[in-house]
Amino acid sequence: MISMVPFTGKVLTEERLELGEGPSYDALTDCLWWFDILGKTLCQLHIASGNFTKHELPFLGSVFAVVDDKQHLLASDKGLFLRDAVSGTLRPYVEIEPGKAENRSNDGRMHPSGALWIGTMSRTAETGAGSIYHVAGTTVTKLFNAVSIPNSICFSPDGTIGYFNDSKVNHLMRVSVDPATGLPTGEPSVLIDQSARTTGVIDGSVVDAEGTIWNANWDGGAVDRYAPDGRQIARYEMPARRVTCPAFFGAKFDRLAVTSCFEGLSAEALKTDPLAGATFELGIAVQGRAEPRFKL
Repeated sequence: MISMVPFTGKVLTEERLELGEGPSYDALTDCLWWFDILGKTLCQLHIASGNFTKHELPFLGSVFAVVDDKQHLLASDKGLFLRDAVSGTLRPYVEIEPGKAENRSNDGRMHPSGALWIGTMSRTAETGAGSIYHVAGTTVTKLFNAVSIPNSICFSPDGTIGYFNDSKVNHLMRVSVDPATGLPTGEPSVLIDQSARTTGVIDGSVVDAEGTIWNANWDGGAVDRYAPDGRQIARYEMPARRVTCPAFFGAKFDRLAVTSCFEGLSAEALKTDPLAGATFELGIAVQGRAEPRFKL
């Protein structure tokens, strides 16, 4: 059995977010970006100075990607938007699920080809109401249907393997992917089965330069590290139960940020989980890598 490694990190910001999600580091500006999905907020932390800024959004944002030094891409319940990197001005880019106002975006990540994988789900987490899509330029392709809570979308460093999870099923899936396009070339198979667990859910994940998977275990209060074959390497304790997603950051991408949430916790539960919704640094050196940019 994998032993728990005590938390040696720190709180990056104590700002409590109801649903902290989607962290991503922009090396151009030395900023870590992430969302409070339910709070309609984009958070920005300048790493060198520690300056923290909250940007109000007109939608439920969940995924941030860099396009270039002038603009960002945001995924939301209203579709994909381009954001001016200086002014913050938003303009619609492409719809993901036109006509499905009951759904919102959730987890997503950039493929090395410059395409985006983005998952959708019902606002009430209705079983099977969501999907996972591939976005290349303005072309949107549905990849996987009948997904309830899409999470753990990430890719091997060479772009030949994709991973994803439906948190209601709690299976981390593995699928072969065309490295040139980011489109699947085979059928998904189960890599990690946690469906029998009574606590802890596979939430957001990221893959390091060695190909190992770092997963935020929601309600399990931990970050798990897995080998590409699904073997668990380590489990790192976190000071909040409901951690949601990791991201590499720093000049060498050797630091790991982890978001969390307090969504669904009662007032009584919050008394025993006072850092729920804060954003953390794991506190160990990792061999991370930069997130690919989105290609318009």
